[in-house]
Amino acid sequence: MTGSSDSDSLERIVPEDLAAGEATGDATLRLHLERYEFAARHMPPGRILDLACGVGYGSAMLASRPASALVIGADLSRDALAHARRHYAAPGIQFVRADGAGWLRAGSVDGVTSLETLEHVVDPAGLFAQLVALLRPGGTLVASVPVTPSVDANPHHVTDFTEGQFVALGARHGLAIVARLDQVQRYSPVSVVARTERRTRGVRRGLPAYYLRHPGAFWRRIAALARFGFTNRYLTIAWRREPG
Repeated sequence: MTGSSDSDSLERIVPEDLAAGEATGDATLRLHLERYEFAARHMPPGRILDLACGVGYGSAMLASRPASALVIGADLSRDALAHARRHYAAPGIQFVRADGAGWLRAGSVDGVTSLETLEHVVDPAGLFAQLVALLRPGGTLVASVPVTPSVDANPHHVTDFTEGQFVALGARHGLAIVARLDQVQRYSPVSVVARTERRTRGVRRGLPAYYLRHPGAFWRRIAALARFGFTNRYLTIAWRREPG
């Protein structure tokens, strides 16, 4: 996928092809940029992996830091990587095609950024453990997930998280929380149902039937609406792997 086919879906942000004024368009891009700005502030000097880098704008942000030695932007999509190489190639950035994090040796990077990735995999705890293993002692991992339900609406997501479940991933590995970024995105249920915004065309079709097959997802959605209203909430955490 390239060009508008990517920006018309919920799967990937392509800054050059987003509609202005849409919650799922440039407003969503601002959330992504805030996460990468947060990551850049907390990344240590040295060699950084940006896993699931998409079209590469975040890798370029990380590489623009004076302390950056090398940013490796990795993604499974050939088309996303082609876009990245066309638009964001620069000294200090290497874009590679890779699935997961097992292709790098343990303790080989100073920092890892993986934003809006864990909700896409069946075994997020396993992927998180791989990311932790890549860090050198004192290294930093920055990751983010939605902490309101997303699996029901987004067919690319397979795991829902609560804030507590996400925080527990780091605690399980003895990581220390350095900082966190909480984000709230309001959306119009009318635009989602009517699919009036381009990227909402990717919202899961046949939701009533989906809820009949997955009643737990329905009740998670109801609970989230009762507590938070029509908002999506995201949590980004910077964790440090302590030396020793």
